Amino acid sequence: MRVLRFMAPIAAALALACGKSNGSDVASQDSLGRDLSLAPVDTSAALHDAPAAEPSTEPAPAPAPARSPTPARSTTRPSPAPPPAASPEPAPAPAPAPPPAAAHRSVDAGTAITLAAIDSFTTQTHKPGETVTARVTQDVKDAQGRTVIPAGATVSLTIVQLVVSENKADSGKVELRATKVSFGGESHDLDGLSTQVGYELKGRGVKAGDAAKVGAGAVAGAVVGRVLSGKKKGAVIGGVIGAAAGTAAAINSADRDVVVAPGAKIVVKLSGDFTS
Repeated sequence: MRVLRFMAPIAAALALACGKSNGSDVASQDSLGRDLSLAPVDTSAALHDAPAAEPSTEPAPAPAPARSPTPARSTTRPSPAPPPAASPEPAPAPAPAPPPAAAHRSVDAGTAITLAAIDSFTTQTHKPGETVTARVTQDVKDAQGRTVIPAGATVSLTIVQLVVSENKADSGKVELRATKVSFGGESHDLDGLSTQVGYELKGRGVKAGDAAKVGAGAVAGAVVGRVLSGKKKGAVIGGVIGAAAGTAAAINSADRDVVVAPGAKIVVKLSGDFTS
């Protein structure tokens, strides 16, 4: 009730201050006075006369963007990523095709091969069983005209016979067997016998045995001369004649060496077919 008594003078003052207002304002004041006088008032409640906050003219701040929830950290250790697949190696280039095999070429048995001796050999320096060499001087060709053994190939020859000349009626002996031929960096078996070997005879001179022939001739001549003449002079003449005859006999019977000089011609005849 004390409050109402206190509010009445305030209401009257407000009515007087607003006397010049239009009728609607007066009506509003009257209505307000009635409301104040009629509204129940809780005298025990505390008064809150704080002025109402004026609306702010500043624009409201934009709402903060929503943060996505942080995913929970997994305690499981991730498995290591597999290593990158190795790039396939390029396929190797195909090997070049081998050259076509050379066709075999052959010559028949009986074919003659012409050679030239490379080194000299004689009855004084060599003996049967030793090896000498010669060079092919002409291409050996097959029936189609293809070269089977080229000129310049080296032929190995084994000495079969090499015999001195024992007198002027004896010409000595030389026989060779072809065993191998080499050309193009390769060696091939060969079988053939010599049909011709160029050589010369070289006298060795009168030796002790030949001198005995000379002496024997002289003695024989002296005896014959003494018998025929009956005088010493005839023996001397006979001795001279006998010595001359003995010397001639010694020369005729002296050994002569067989000498095959470098470049000497040798012809070999194949004993069997040859294929290269």
